[in-house]
Amino acid sequence: MIIGLPGLGWRGDMRADSPVIQGSRTYVPVLAEQEWYRAEAEQIEAFAPMVPIERVWVEVVTSSSTMAKNGERDLISRLVSLDAPPRRDPVPARDAASLTGRRVITFSGTGEKAGHQRDLRAVTEPYASSDGDISVRVARELDWYRWAWSGNAPKTLEVPVHLLWLE
Repeated sequence: MIIGLPGLGWRGDMRADSPVIQGSRTYVPVLAEQEWYRAEAEQIEAFAPMVPIERVWVEVVTSSSTMAKNGERDLISRLVSLDAPPRRDPVPARDAASLTGRRVITFSGTGEKAGHQRDLRAVTEPYASSDGDISVRVARELDWYRWAWSGNAPKTLEVPVHLLWLE
């Protein structure tokens, strides 16, 4: 989820619950992802501030054809309106300036065997792996956040950079 106010700014990496009606207003309980993951992992209650529904947006991932055209855009096409959160199209990880800490998606296979895995965070920048691939180590997002509150380093998976996209 993204929360914010047109003309002022936006905050991403949020999780939301079902809207709640109080009087004549509708609110959405919204929580920072780190707190949501902690509450889920430790089975504890978390306080979620109630945000007016007109200040809550749902992040949407665009199609793979849009992903492929992402590198073709010029500066003018990247201008945004201050009336809504900026659109964030997925970007091939190999084209990104930095990866560590960013949310990534892995893609693999083609046709009916195509698949993807979400809820991952890049733990390293690209490096040359032992088999000569350019790779990035990734962790499950829950483990990424657990690392912040517990200090325990996450288990990671080595993924070739050509299979990664930034969300």
